[in-house]
Amino acid sequence: MKQHGATALTLAGLILLAGCTTPASERAQAPVAVAEVGSFHIGGRQVTLDGLPAKEVRFTPTSPLTRIDPNGEFEVGQMYVQYVRLAPAARRAPYPLLMWHGGGLSGVTWESTPDGRPGWQMFFLRAGHDVYVSDAVERGRASWARYPELYRSEPVFRTKKEAWELFRIGPAGSYQDAAHRSAYPGTQFPVAAFDQFMKQGVPRWLTNDAATEAAYDALVQRVCPCVIMVHSQGSTFAYTLANRYPDKIKAVVGVEPSGALDPDKVDLTPLSRVPLLFVWGDKIAATPRWQGIQAPMKKMIAALKAKGGRADEIDLPARGIAGNSHLMMMDANSDQIAALVQDWLVAQGLAGR
Repeated sequence: MKQHGATALTLAGLILLAGCTTPASERAQAPVAVAEVGSFHIGGRQVTLDGLPAKEVRFTPTSPLTRIDPNGEFEVGQMYVQYVRLAPAARRAPYPLLMWHGGGLSGVTWESTPDGRPGWQMFFLRAGHDVYVSDAVERGRASWARYPELYRSEPVFRTKKEAWELFRIGPAGSYQDAAHRSAYPGTQFPVAAFDQFMKQGVPRWLTNDAATEAAYDALVQRVCPCVIMVHSQGSTFAYTLANRYPDKIKAVVGVEPSGALDPDKVDLTPLSRVPLLFVWGDKIAATPRWQGIQAPMKKMIAALKAKGGRADEIDLPARGIAGNSHLMMMDANSDQIAALVQDWLVAQGLAGR
């Protein structure tokens, strides 16, 4: 079922999917032949609430009071997915590309950069992939559920200071307030657009992993075989499902993944049959928190290689590409990194030139 105005765009000619550009960053944009743009919600369950007090509310300043009864049936735990399917002549990848976001973020991660350049959604469409961008459970257009009746914990909100330092835009202690912050010299993140980036932050709940995994599982059943591109916290779900469905998930591209599977607790034999790529930015070794995040990933990579699995890494600084943040799909050289990922997909037979 297609929702939210998902009428197919069946075109005899071409439509131009152009991301917003600024005069300084405008680049040549080839038209993209698109067969359909749409969206759907998937996963979730029906719940019933009772015993809650009714109240009277005024929906607009001039409307009369209305009695609202919060008891009844609700849909909760669903995920939102937007897709763009290319016309057959434009499609050069055998499987759709699913883009999964990280913690405190939504599918906006992939759509456009904070300073107005086309994002990786547009890059990989131009490269011939059908692209599915999702808002996971509790994020963006997936919607929320009541707390504390359904969500067991309160939401967590990320401050600008935490994002600035965690995402390695500036070192620890470099953010005092919006007027007093200093980025790493040579950072690729568009610092002037940092406040614009923070407008896309959304709350997250730390007790919804099971519902999120179930919704992603339902998405894999509906859309795959596929390739998953995942950022940060979303990687836990990607690797779990690739280990569960190695026949359906043809590869996983981890963009600075932060959630590993522990080989001491999980049999990684199925996952060893799935080609994996790990892309790492700059300043990880100089950031203790990121060293702690990366260590379990390295343990999982070593275990997969010991089983004969393909677990390739692109260490950008080691390749002479400096200054990339945790948000490399938003950095000034984002297309350069996307091209490296595309080259890897081509080498796996999962994309064409």
